[in-house]
Amino acid sequence: MATALQGVPAAAAVTAPAALERCAATSGPVGGEAREILELARRAKSELALKSVILRVTRDGREVVTGALGESMSGVPVTADMHFRSGSVAIAYMATVLLQLVEEGKAGLDDPVARWLPDLRDNDKITLRMLGSTTSGLHDYVSDPKFIADFYAAPFRHWTPGDLLSYPLAHPLWYEPGTNWSYSHINFVLLGAALEKISGTPLDKLLQQRVMGPLGLQDTANGFTPQIPAPVLHSYDAERGKYEESTYWDPSWSTAPGAVQTTHICDLARSAQAIGSGELLSPASFKTQLDPGTVGLGHSTKDCPATVCSAQVEDRHFGFGLIVSKGWVLQNPSLTGFAAIQAYLPAERLAIAVTATVEPGAPEGNAAQNIAERLAVALTPDHPLK
Repeated sequence: MATALQGVPAAAAVTAPAALERCAATSGPVGGEAREILELARRAKSELALKSVILRVTRDGREVVTGALGESMSGVPVTADMHFRSGSVAIAYMATVLLQLVEEGKAGLDDPVARWLPDLRDNDKITLRMLGSTTSGLHDYVSDPKFIADFYAAPFRHWTPGDLLSYPLAHPLWYEPGTNWSYSHINFVLLGAALEKISGTPLDKLLQQRVMGPLGLQDTANGFTPQIPAPVLHSYDAERGKYEESTYWDPSWSTAPGAVQTTHICDLARSAQAIGSGELLSPASFKTQLDPGTVGLGHSTKDCPATVCSAQVEDRHFGFGLIVSKGWVLQNPSLTGFAAIQAYLPAERLAIAVTATVEPGAPEGNAAQNIAERLAVALTPDHPLK
């Protein structure tokens, strides 16, 4: 098998000095709360067999603590300014941009997607709202055994939206669009395509103009190749049956082209605060983002088991491109060895951002979310994240 560095552009080896100035671990003596957070992270790193943990906690937008524990590669200490893949965090950005465009009268949430996606099957039944709330009924290619086999056979393969769409289109809809809830990555691939048509702007530029730029996320960007800006947090994965480096596996399968992003922990904490408080939206649109009508959906059927059509209830449900859980607003990406979470508790104006990579034998699940849940118990015992 090719080593992880083969095929990576030379630009990936160039460090951006500005990143070092903007995002660094807390230096000098730390207070009691910061010390407690770092100690919790150290215990979690040991208990969960993690290679690295990077975290940042802010309150009212001000740093409580920023920490980096472990190694990126053997003998290479992890640092807070390291970049990593942020996966589904960009889904929250796409949903936010759609709500902005709706506010501007350029589209309606309940418009059928036929106008912008004329070749999509059932495009007269599926609406923009259904893409953002993932209630379209389209199968999820990520759980399709054929896609899994194809991906594992060629982790460096570049995937087009057409490649990805072929998997759900090989199946009938799980249910009549809008009548149930099931998480499906294809909804967001299609949402990205629709946003480009509605706005007349390439998705990467659209997200930069409307999200990363206004929020000052200077180290968050799309990549059209597997390149990650230096300094790089390396990832490791055992999905294919053996523990191996997965840093430069091609991430084009993960969401829409133009929204396949990398970030660092300081940007992720800023993102948690902004998305979790609706900073880029009107109060009415933010209310829609928190519940676009998914609460009460997610009932299992013969064709859609509970593992797929999971119940969406008042205190834990999927909103519009994000998750609402016990008062927290979050996204929790996990892909090919990278795990992260951005979580914001509006009631306390508290943001938690974590990313983690694993050692051999680490338990399954999103380790970054596990750490965030432990931090929430310590910092806001009346508002557990889980």
